[in-house]
Amino acid sequence: MPPLLATVADDDPSATAHFSVHAHAEPGVMPRVLELFTKRGLVPSVWHSTVCGTDQAELTIDIQMRGLGRDLTDYIAACLRQLAYVEVVLTSEKLGASG
Repeated sequence: MPPLLATVADDDPSATAHFSVHAHAEPGVMPRVLELFTKRGLVPSVWHSTVCGTDQAELTIDIQMRGLGRDLTDYIAACLRQLAYVEVVLTSEKLGASG
């Protein structure tokens, strides 16, 4: 029964995928990250980026995207990890209320 529940959660359009991308603060990072969504016809629900660190050399991008499904979330995360200057990509999922 748990695999059935996981399948239902993956297909839940109210589920929101969260990506936290940590990279060097380089000008080309943000367009490359955004391109992984736009080439699939997707517009992130939330995009927030911050330059931080003592020398302003770190970039953190937090992205939320509704209705992706677990497989696509995992695939996009794997693609993000392959980008130049990206150091860490963390993902999580928030399930919305159905109804």
